[in-house]
Amino acid sequence: MQLETVFQNKIIKRQPLFADEPTTLVALFYQAAKEKKRTDALNYKQAGVWQSISSDEMISRAENIALGLNALGVRRGDRVALMSANCPEWTLSDAGCQFAGIVNVPIYTTLNAHQIEYILNDSGSQILLIQNKSCFEHLQTITPFLANLKKLIFFDAAGITSENAVSLAELEKSGQELKKNQPDIIKELTAAVRPHDVATLIYTSGTTGEPKGVMLSHRNLVSNVLDTGELYNFSNKDTPLSVLPLSHIFERTGMYLYIWNSMAVHFAESIDKAVENLREVRPTIFVGVPRIFEKVYARAKDAAEKGGGLKTKVFEWAIEIAKEHARKTTKDEKVSWWLAVKHSIADFLIFSKMRSVFGGRLRYCISGGAALSDEIAYIFTGADIMIVQGYGMTETSPVITSNNPQVSRVGTVGKPIREVEVRIADDGEIEVRGANVMQGYFNKPEATKDAFTADDFFKTGDIGRFDADGFLIITDRKKELFKTSGGKYIAPAPIEGMIAASRFVNQIVLIGNEHNFPAALIVPNFEQLKTYAKSKKIDIKSNAEFCRHPQIIDLFERQVDELTPNLSNYEKVKKIALLEHELTIEGGELTPTLKVKRRIVNEKYKDVIEKIYYE
Repeated sequence: MQLETVFQNKIIKRQPLFADEPTTLVALFYQAAKEKKRTDALNYKQAGVWQSISSDEMISRAENIALGLNALGVRRGDRVALMSANCPEWTLSDAGCQFAGIVNVPIYTTLNAHQIEYILNDSGSQILLIQNKSCFEHLQTITPFLANLKKLIFFDAAGITSENAVSLAELEKSGQELKKNQPDIIKELTAAVRPHDVATLIYTSGTTGEPKGVMLSHRNLVSNVLDTGELYNFSNKDTPLSVLPLSHIFERTGMYLYIWNSMAVHFAESIDKAVENLREVRPTIFVGVPRIFEKVYARAKDAAEKGGGLKTKVFEWAIEIAKEHARKTTKDEKVSWWLAVKHSIADFLIFSKMRSVFGGRLRYCISGGAALSDEIAYIFTGADIMIVQGYGMTETSPVITSNNPQVSRVGTVGKPIREVEVRIADDGEIEVRGANVMQGYFNKPEATKDAFTADDFFKTGDIGRFDADGFLIITDRKKELFKTSGGKYIAPAPIEGMIAASRFVNQIVLIGNEHNFPAALIVPNFEQLKTYAKSKKIDIKSNAEFCRHPQIIDLFERQVDELTPNLSNYEKVKKIALLEHELTIEGGELTPTLKVKRRIVNEKYKDVIEKIYYE
């Protein structure tokens, strides 16, 4: 097989950050707590007041959890599942599992009960750590299955009457008793943990089929923490706000990185309260997915349009200035004095207000989980809110490549991080080898074998290319490429990205496999449509009416044409259909990380698609 240039084919050896660099998560937790003690290592809001857990308390409680699990008969290599929203108990329980050599199995709270049953059953989890009664009620249909688990351990056990249920506080107390009776047992447990031991079993979202349990070792995760953070100049003066679910490897590794760098981690109360928490915490670092940044921009735009007239025009002018300024600065081109003056005015009128949403202390945002559009990247960069984009997967712990505050290029996902090799196969697929790559899929030897090349490169399933300077550009998912009946291959993601730039578009899915032209299913931004309809004096009362109204359909057809002028004729979207309901995780159309399950969308909207092509 012919291959393009392999970037970083000579592995760059680490310069240790400490004299004794950690090789396990156990060592990472202990060394971070020992080297830079904090009184506010983990912070959470309770009854309206921010509370803190010190680094010493974090270690002590994690040890008690490890010993409590040991007292229940859970041993090294056994699996324990964890289902909860972000909170200190999530991180403490995770650390407790690592200290005991137990394999942690995180579960998204947004999965349905039968998906959760599959993960519990497939992983062989003996115990489920669960947040509260609300989470438990979500699992009513599999209660008989849960009864077979050794224990259900609740972070908040209020209102719980299950026979096999105990509270986390009770578990910690039993661990404390064991520590008192056997003082050396925690040292024995932690000393037994090895770098190649599996630390966690993370189930993929299953966009293309049955979920698979990704086995990540201590070495995988620790190497990724150290190698990703190399060029980010993190310090113990940084304050991150944890918003993305810790069940996702992106936030999970981020949490280890925060702890390793002795930051004051703050847990957002919920996604709904994230904006309020941002203003309170005033983070210096914010990790998010593109959807969060898109919503911040959309909210700012909506506010300007509700002001009407002059406010709308000023906002639109400022955004154009932001993009122009960013295009210059990110390419190291000279900014004219006149552009600098306009940028200062726009900053005073608009950008400063956008920055205030993040609390005003932000050094940079880190975006991952999906592709960030160039449009959003330029807007935020021009508003002096730096968004650094990277690329990775669950199977790679997760980071493969990353831009960083020192070197960043819009439209790319950066360069390979230290100790990671990346190459492009002759069919365009990105292949990866390094310390961060998984051990394999749990109980799936054939799937594991299929995921690797003969020389041990992991096949990502993504299509991409390197630019002349070694920055990686992702173009699409290999499995998402579809072929028209005319034999032409189409990559949907770039086209979707172009159309999604419209303020009237909330969500879009390109279709057209085995048909003679591509078409688009579009979920409109109904708030924007209401404003538009009012300005055009169109009387529409419901979302369903919007989706059927000829003038609205004409608006979207014009938007699609205007936003995709340079596509080849075979790539051009010939027809559209508007959907009145948003694609959601609960509806099954999105994964917990907000990726579209194209197969499900095609099945669910089969009738709509048939109308597009056959009427």
